[in-house]
Amino acid sequence: MLSAFQNIFRIEELRRRVLYTLGILVVYRIGGHIPTPGIDTQALGAFFASAGSTLFGLYDMFAGGAFYKATIFALGIMPYISASIIIQLLGSVVPYFQRLQKEGEEGRRKITQYTRYGTVIIAAMQAFGTAIFLENLPATNGVAVVPEPGWAFRFLTIITFTSGTIFIMWLGEQITERGIGNGISLIIFIGIIARFPQAIFDELRELLAGRRGIFTELFVVAFMVAVIAAIVLVTRAQRRIPVQYPKRVVGRKVYGGQATHIPLSVNTAGVIPIIFAQSIMFFPSTLLTFFPDVMWLQEIGSYLNPGAWLYNVVYGLVIVFFAFFYTAIVFNPVDLADNMKKYGGYIPGIRPGKRTAEYIDKVLTRITLPGAIFFALVAVLPFVLIQQANVQYYFGGTGLLIVVGVALDTLQQVESHLIMRHYDGFMKRGRIRGRSM
Repeated sequence: MLSAFQNIFRIEELRRRVLYTLGILVVYRIGGHIPTPGIDTQALGAFFASAGSTLFGLYDMFAGGAFYKATIFALGIMPYISASIIIQLLGSVVPYFQRLQKEGEEGRRKITQYTRYGTVIIAAMQAFGTAIFLENLPATNGVAVVPEPGWAFRFLTIITFTSGTIFIMWLGEQITERGIGNGISLIIFIGIIARFPQAIFDELRELLAGRRGIFTELFVVAFMVAVIAAIVLVTRAQRRIPVQYPKRVVGRKVYGGQATHIPLSVNTAGVIPIIFAQSIMFFPSTLLTFFPDVMWLQEIGSYLNPGAWLYNVVYGLVIVFFAFFYTAIVFNPVDLADNMKKYGGYIPGIRPGKRTAEYIDKVLTRITLPGAIFFALVAVLPFVLIQQANVQYYFGGTGLLIVVGVALDTLQQVESHLIMRHYDGFMKRGRIRGRSM
């Protein structure tokens, strides 16, 4: 594996892509430390010190620590992800967006344009809600978080946060186009990884202060390793459906006749359901910032606080739903069956056409359900660990799912470059199979 990392810098194009990606990520991390004007960061930090085990802690994980500091990148990439969700949902129900999805490069360009417009609108709305939320925060030691509230502060916050999100979106697109890996995924990935050293120091302080036992820490580490191994196993798991193509004689040449397979992944949707579900679960808290005095909304919000049993149940069900929903969007058994029939391919024992599509859909449903339930359980782990062992958010399942999934996908792309140029990959046996977000 060490030689594979050395080979990365021997290939000029791959070296350029890797260094370009690292440079973009450095720019992103620098922007995450530039504070937003009009906010007392010390008073804000004192308030958020007691909010680490709430929804704010989870949102801050996606923003790479920028939300707690109210920096120019406070909203992170979540508005772009929310806009992508909306566009994909429209693509399954609105004929106009369905036509765009089938128009090739021109259609994708239009969809990207609409996604950007949606990102601006969602970011502006979230920035306005965040500005109101910051103004309503209680003073800490007599110091207000927003010394001069009003429309001037709100307008400045909307401009700053929205511009920051647009810039992050542009950085992600640059990584995807000129770098290595999926840009949006890597931005979320680096935001989570950036908190890893601080999380380790916090755990060490708890251990040295006697507030955490050595056996508890060993259990957390062993449990974390086991969860990572399970995530890798499920992410790479496949069900291979055998496919046979008959021989064809064209002139004096014989074509086809080979046996192949359809690789159906247990987790076709990757970590997209987790991110989609997070966006849905963020909505109640965002709504409460606009109506802080409505008691019945506050009561409903109390049942949907992270860690509450109802929140965990709803969160898990939403993940399972989006796992099936997104799998249905990205994988169409009818189209696959029609293409197989067009070229004479068939599954042994299954009639081509409609029967083949039904069989593939049946198998895909059976393998998607256990995978979706597994990822739902892993995603709920942060709240269970916080309540039972009082560990950091980082050691929960959501962060691990994203980190492992993005790491596998990026390594798979690097390995493809190496093997294409006749270099050894990271593994002597087999290939790394990643999962694009």
